[in-house]
Amino acid sequence: MKELRLLPPVSRRRLLQTGAASLALTGVTRRLLAATPEGETESHGLSTFGELAEPADFKHFGYVNPNAPKGGVLIESPASPTFDTLNGYVLRGNAAQGLGLTFDSLMVGSLDERDALYGLVAKSVRISPDRLTYRFTLRPEARFHDGSKLTAHDAAFSLNILRSKGHPVIAQTLRDLQSAEAEADDVLVLRFAAGRARDLPLFAAGQPIFSKAYYAKRDFEATTLEPPLASSAYRIDQLEQGRFIVYKRVPDYWGKDLPVNVGQSNFDVIRFEYFGDSQVAFEAFKAGAFSEREENIARVWSTGYDFPAFKEGRVKRIEIPNANIPGIQGWVFNTRRKVFADPRVREAIGLCFDFDWTSRNLMYDAYKRISSYFENSPCAAKGPPSDAEKALLEPFRDKLPERVFGEPPASPVSDGSGQDRALLKRASDLFAAAGCRRKDNALLLPDGKPLEFEFLDFSNLLERHTHPFIKNLKLLGVNARMRVVDAAQFKQRLDDFDFDIVVDNLTMGWSPGEELQNYFSSKTARVTGSRNLAGTADPVADALIEKALVAETREELETTCRALDRVLRSGFYRVFHWYNPVHRLAFWDAYGRPQTPPRFDPGVISSWWWDAERAKQINFPMR
Repeated sequence: MKELRLLPPVSRRRLLQTGAASLALTGVTRRLLAATPEGETESHGLSTFGELAEPADFKHFGYVNPNAPKGGVLIESPASPTFDTLNGYVLRGNAAQGLGLTFDSLMVGSLDERDALYGLVAKSVRISPDRLTYRFTLRPEARFHDGSKLTAHDAAFSLNILRSKGHPVIAQTLRDLQSAEAEADDVLVLRFAAGRARDLPLFAAGQPIFSKAYYAKRDFEATTLEPPLASSAYRIDQLEQGRFIVYKRVPDYWGKDLPVNVGQSNFDVIRFEYFGDSQVAFEAFKAGAFSEREENIARVWSTGYDFPAFKEGRVKRIEIPNANIPGIQGWVFNTRRKVFADPRVREAIGLCFDFDWTSRNLMYDAYKRISSYFENSPCAAKGPPSDAEKALLEPFRDKLPERVFGEPPASPVSDGSGQDRALLKRASDLFAAAGCRRKDNALLLPDGKPLEFEFLDFSNLLERHTHPFIKNLKLLGVNARMRVVDAAQFKQRLDDFDFDIVVDNLTMGWSPGEELQNYFSSKTARVTGSRNLAGTADPVADALIEKALVAETREELETTCRALDRVLRSGFYRVFHWYNPVHRLAFWDAYGRPQTPPRFDPGVISSWWWDAERAKQINFPMR
């Protein structure tokens, strides 16, 4: 199960060689910079806590091959079953995969580094002493695909329209951006509110830049299949709604030689083929309908690679260590529903899922169980709270369960039988403590209504995992069922919070910030389309989130997040799933790749390249 990804786009750009004239600042820019107050700092990039791995004169990122050849094709199949719009930055519609390949931003990140951005459209930024004013100097050579100049006016327009009309997640994140103004064609000034989120400047600098002139005649909020005017290394070339979309490399892309783009965007064509079913997609891969996939189904990885092309060596497999914080995937309770109002009921339901049986019998023990909202990171709570954590939690002791001050709740370990009597007994006791009672074969809530609910999904991918869970719930009198709906209906129901339980996958940053508001704050619990699917509205969580957003050191941030982790885990808002400690990649052997992959991503789209000789040897069915 994959979440909607709005940002950041994949690493993707490069720049045209420029002459001395293009390196010179305009007269207007010189006067503006000369007038800046003392104490400002100037940098070639931004980072959350001020540390940049790359120096100002770096030539390229360390994980790329700067001499990688250009050409060939990469074909992938998205997790999403369909698309119906090329506007991925508003609430409406299911956006096509890969739209981020077409848009430039002020700055862009490295796949070897977290919480840092380097200049793309902006070659530098000046920051005021109070860190509330950011003045970006833009590259005068930046261009849209129609040849028109990309200026600070376009960048200001983009941030302002995203703040007012963009997807609620984006608009909410930009709420403390007080103004975005062009002081000259090549000078953009962003002013932030006092107390703004720590990572807001990075978020703003990573947003796509739209053409102001283009949208003067178009509705920004409309769903559309008209390819938008963009500026990056690729442009949309062909598409058939819901079936495929093709991106073609722009050979004269203005940014192709910039350090942040060298050795990247190597394919002439990137194509995404859509399939409504995961098994159909795998059969298509075996036949060469697409060329690379990240395998997320352990059963297929363990038993499915017995087809001729693999046996002949034409298809290869590799595993790359995954250094990321995993996607925090799980079944999420919609606490807006009365049936899930009591955390004891939520905890009891979670005890009925036997992960150990599921892992052994369905997933070849290829995954690790998640227990924390910050799994595999220093922000995950472990053991009793430290003195620093206690100092954050003590003021709220009367509002918190006692377990917050002890060992944090962990995902239960079963006997692997699929029907662990001890865990089911614990669940039954919790139901009783919550005022539920058994009548005949049904478990009744305190108000006398049956305890029943629905698992909602748009795919049957997790059906085998869900039905044993449902079976155990029925043993305790809980009437649970699973329903699969089409993708459009599923998205609409998520946006409107019209569900009981859904699978969700949270993406946590290395330095958690604004996503904490989006996922867990009472401010977003009632915002249509927000990522706070659980409806979490806990004043203690709100207070800790506010502290996390303004933490000034990494140590302070990690301490605050560990305290928040304890509060959230004690609320039992989700039944945690599992994560893959490696990236499992399968591909037709027509590609070259760097010897050392990026630390935080396999880097397929950004750093691999087409090997024409290999493609010829394996007779790859390139389209």
